[in-house]
Amino acid sequence: MMSRNTPIVAAVGPIVLLAVALGQIGVLSAVVGVVVGGDAPVAVSAPHLPPSGATARGDLAASPRRAEFVDVQLPGSAAPVRTWVAYPERSPAPSVIVVHDLYGLSDWVRSVADALAAEGFIAVAPDLFADVTPGGIFAAAPRIEPRERTNWLDAVRAWALDLPSTDGRLGMVGFSWGGSAGFAYAVDRPELAALVVFYGEVPETESDYARIDAPVLGLYGGDLRTAATLPRATAAMAAAGKSFETIVYDGATVFLKAQEGLDANRRATEDAWPRTLAFLREHLAD
Repeated sequence: MMSRNTPIVAAVGPIVLLAVALGQIGVLSAVVGVVVGGDAPVAVSAPHLPPSGATARGDLAASPRRAEFVDVQLPGSAAPVRTWVAYPERSPAPSVIVVHDLYGLSDWVRSVADALAAEGFIAVAPDLFADVTPGGIFAAAPRIEPRERTNWLDAVRAWALDLPSTDGRLGMVGFSWGGSAGFAYAVDRPELAALVVFYGEVPETESDYARIDAPVLGLYGGDLRTAATLPRATAAMAAAGKSFETIVYDGATVFLKAQEGLDANRRATEDAWPRTLAFLREHLAD
């Protein structure tokens, strides 16, 4: 015989299952977010590849290079720009500012800086999100005014060019949000010597392209929406007589960070990393 409580139990069952499912999704989100954020504690990357989100900590722990956190003073402000600096084994050397993605100055960004230092560059990675570092899969950037962002990058640039070990040449590499920031900085500061943009948004105003003097290399995953903006940017750069080389990797996403699990990402990384190094050497070398 059915009791009066049976409908309640029947209703509770699906609710419990839903709660369990949501809990599992939450755990999965946290795990994936750790990897995407570049904080996964696993092995080192292959010798011919840059670090991924899954190998960042291992690469940092195994690195023989000197690296440190420094506080770059910001004119007119008591709050410095916290910056990670990785030094090459030889000097003097050109400098490269590494602008992070939506996940801020993560282990992955620091390990990319270390990988650039291994290739002979002074790698300078500022934390432009300060103490506000997003997490999880669906990260969102803190609201930063363009002028404020330019001021911070100006301070980091001036600091890098004042290092005793620098040779006076400076380029920039940016990822996603940092790629967009790098493009905007090239508009504001034509004296930038080279810029590599990984899947960042391009400038929206056509007249901005005429203000860019730095040669730009754009590397994009074909499955990201930002790849669709490249034809417009390519046409605008060509009309302005600017140097803009672009590669779109079919089927790839944020390939350099997420190398594992997607063949297109691994293939893109294997092509993009040596291409990046060659581009930087070409424009920052004697």
